[in-house]
Amino acid sequence: MTGFAVIAGIVVVFLLIILFANSYLTAPPDKAFIISGMRKKPKVFIGKAGLRIPFFERKDVLELSLIPIDVKTSSAVPTADFINIMVDAQVNVNISSEDDKIQLASQKFLNQDTEYIASVAREVLEGNMREIVGKMTLQEMVSDRQKFADLVKENADPDLAAMGLDIISFNVQNFIDNNKVIENLGVDNIAKIQKNAAIARAEAERDIAKAQANAKKEANDVQVLADTQIAIKQNELEIKKAELKANAENEKAKADAAYEIQKETQRKTLEITTADANIAKLEKETFIKQQEADIAEKQLDAQIRKKAEAEKFAALQKADADLYERQKNAEAERYEQEQSALALQKKAEAERFSKEQAALAVKAQALAEAESTKARMIAEAEGIRAKGEAEALAVQQKALAEAEGIDKKAEAMKKMGEASIYEMYFKALPEIAKNVASPLSNVDSITMYGEGNAAKLTEDITKAMSQITNGVNDSLGIDLKSVLGGFLAAKAINGEK
Repeated sequence: MTGFAVIAGIVVVFLLIILFANSYLTAPPDKAFIISGMRKKPKVFIGKAGLRIPFFERKDVLELSLIPIDVKTSSAVPTADFINIMVDAQVNVNISSEDDKIQLASQKFLNQDTEYIASVAREVLEGNMREIVGKMTLQEMVSDRQKFADLVKENADPDLAAMGLDIISFNVQNFIDNNKVIENLGVDNIAKIQKNAAIARAEAERDIAKAQANAKKEANDVQVLADTQIAIKQNELEIKKAELKANAENEKAKADAAYEIQKETQRKTLEITTADANIAKLEKETFIKQQEADIAEKQLDAQIRKKAEAEKFAALQKADADLYERQKNAEAERYEQEQSALALQKKAEAERFSKEQAALAVKAQALAEAESTKARMIAEAEGIRAKGEAEALAVQQKALAEAEGIDKKAEAMKKMGEASIYEMYFKALPEIAKNVASPLSNVDSITMYGEGNAAKLTEDITKAMSQITNGVNDSLGIDLKSVLGGFLAAKAINGEK
C-alpha cells in the first residue's frame, strides 16, 4: 500500500511537471504570442515569458519580423499627362507592436506566415501606387522619386494600419514605359547638357584666349616699363658717377690744402700746448702743495674736533642718563602722587556723597519744619498786622483830634513864626511813629521766610505812617515833602550841613 502511494505521488508530480511545462510560454522578440480563451481581451507576450491554462486557453502566433515586398504594377498605368508607365518599388512592412494594431492584426494574420502577409500588403500598395501615378506627371515622378514615394506611403498608411501593418520604408526602383518617353526625356536632357557643355567650353576657350592676350599685353607693358626704368636708372647712374668723380677731385684738393693748413695749425697748437703744459705743471705743483697743507690742516682740525666731539658725546650721554634717571624718578613720584590723589579723591567723593545724603535728609527735615513754621508765622503776622492797623487807626483818630485842636489854636498862634509851627509838628512826629510801632514791641521775635513777607510788613508800617501824614496834610494843609524840600534847599544855599 505504501509503494502504491509513492508511485501515485510520483505520477502526480510528473503530471504537474508536464502541465507546468505546457503552461509556461516564452515569446521571442520577433513573435507575438496571443493567449485567449478565458479573458475578454486576449493577453499578448512579446519578448517575455508568461503562463496559460491548459485546455482552457490557447496560444496563437503573430509574425513581427520585417517583411520585404517587391511591388510592381501588373499593367501600364496612365500618368496625369496620359503616358502609360509601369512602376517597380521595394517596400518593407511589419506588424505593429502597438496594442490596438496587434488586436487588428490578430484578427487577420493570426498563425499566418510572412508570405501571406506580404501578398495582402502587396495588393494594397499596388492599388495606392496606381492612384498616385494617375495624379502626377511623368517628368515630375522621374525628377522627384522621393516625392512619389512619400505620396504613396502617405496614401497607403491608413489602409495598412487598418490591418495592423506599418510601412517601414518605400523606395522606387524604376519607371518603365513602352514608348521610350523617359528615354527621349533623357536624350533631350542629354542634348541640353551637351549644348550647355559646348557653350560653356566655347566660353571657357574664349575667356582663356582673352586672358592669354591680356596676359601678353600686360607682360609686354611690364617689359617696356622695365626697360625704360632700366635706361633711366643707367643714365642716372652715369650722372651720379660723374658727380661723384668731380666731388672726389674737389674733395681731394680741399683735403690737400686742408692738410697743409692743418699741419701748420698742429705745429702752433703743439707749441701752445707745450707752454700751457708747463704752466699747468707749475699750477698743478702749487695746487698739490696747497692741497697737502689743507689736508694737514684738516687732519689737525679733525683730530681736535673728534676729541671735542667725543668729550661732547660723553657729556651728552651722561646728561641723558641723569635726565633719564630724573625723569624716571619724577614719573614714579608723579605716579605715587596721582595714586594718592586718586585715593583722596575717591575718599572725598565718598565723604561728599555721605554729606550730600545727610544734607538732603537735613534739608528735607528743615523744609518740613520751615513749612510748618511759615504757616504759623504767617498766621501770627496777619494777627499783628490787623492789631497794628487798629492801633494806627486809633492813633490817627487821636492825632486828627489833636490836629483839630491845634487848628483851633492856629489863629492864636499866628503871631508865632512858621518855623515854630514846624518845630511843634516835628516834635510830635516821633511820638506818632512811636505809637505806630508800639504794637511790635509786644512781639518777642518774628521769623520771616522769603522776600514777600518782610516787604509786606514794611509796607504795612509805611502805609500807616503815610496815612498819618496824609491826615495831617488834609487837616492842616501842610505838605511835609514840600516843607522838607524847602528846608533842605535853604540849608544847601546857606552852606549848612
